[in-house]
Amino acid sequence: MSRIITLILRRFNSCSSLSLFKHYFVTIKKFELDMKKVLVTGISGFIGHQCAAELLKNGYSVKGTVRDLGKKDEVINGIKKEIDPVENLEFVNLDLLNDKGWDDAMKDCEYVLHVASPFFMKEPSNEDEYIKPACEGTIRVLKAAQKAKIKRIVLTSSVVSMTGKIYDSNEDIGIVNAESWTDTNSKNINTYMKSKTLAEKGAWDFVNNQSDKESLELVVVCPGFVMGPTLTGNISGASLESIHRMLTGHFKMSMIPPIGLPMSDVRDIAKIHVLALTEKEAKSKRLIPTTSRAYSMMEIAKILKDNGYNKVSTKKGPVFMIKIMSLFDKEVKGMLPMVGKSVGADNSETKKIFNWEPIPFEKTILDTASSIKNLI
Repeated sequence: MSRIITLILRRFNSCSSLSLFKHYFVTIKKFELDMKKVLVTGISGFIGHQCAAELLKNGYSVKGTVRDLGKKDEVINGIKKEIDPVENLEFVNLDLLNDKGWDDAMKDCEYVLHVASPFFMKEPSNEDEYIKPACEGTIRVLKAAQKAKIKRIVLTSSVVSMTGKIYDSNEDIGIVNAESWTDTNSKNINTYMKSKTLAEKGAWDFVNNQSDKESLELVVVCPGFVMGPTLTGNISGASLESIHRMLTGHFKMSMIPPIGLPMSDVRDIAKIHVLALTEKEAKSKRLIPTTSRAYSMMEIAKILKDNGYNKVSTKKGPVFMIKIMSLFDKEVKGMLPMVGKSVGADNSETKKIFNWEPIPFEKTILDTASSIKNLI
């Protein structure tokens, strides 16, 4: 039935009644899924609202958590660029550091996407400022999900939880995989890496220590450096803020740091999150929706420069200068462990499970820039 409706949509792509056919398509998909509802934590975030849009396009209904209900309109208007949520999107005011409301929010849901977790580069004065909400918040969501007999929870982690001894090594190149874990006792990682690793480990410990009567399933998605178009226009705290700085010529030192990371398109991340809800082979997996090779910040800068973004600097930042700046700038200090390293990822299992290929890197960068340039 879905294939038939999809063909009809293609035929009527230029028709004024397209929105009506889209409505019928979503209605039929929802019927097929028996009106399954998914709780999405952190729906106002860069990954969160993309996941919500992907869920709605696949016929799910969505309940999104926000700390501030004032962000509701921003999220709705952003999602409408992809699909009209009609009556299939609702919001609930919840805080990861407060038990209040979580049990009630889970009651009518079958799945959970736990996406809420801040991205930051600036080193805090107290690491608990970021580690506490990441770890305690994750356990709070897991406990509520278990109590509500949620079938499966998909947790957003990061490849920074997989780096092993790469940042302690003298080697400039490394590969992360689903078996590797970042050493949280290392002096060569930043607080963000530590918070993501501890939060994910806590989640696995929780699920693996369930009693026989408890059956909450866990899947973890570990993106790389996240790029891609923003639907809401809000780039605060998101990794694509670095692209914004490049485009406006306000990158640190007006030079590009020598950093290489596996890249993830937010649209790929959303797709894998949604597919992971029901894919049997994904159960208890750490998924890696990234490019296999590392891409450098310089490669990003050159793509932008070559495509008419003339304010972008392509001057290489000397390592010694970055180290000096890290003594005075907390954001540069947070970047320091990655400087001089090029980290790729083994994404082969994720590609095989979902028969998936990453969106081409250049397209990701140009789509990111296109969505941001209207904000400048």
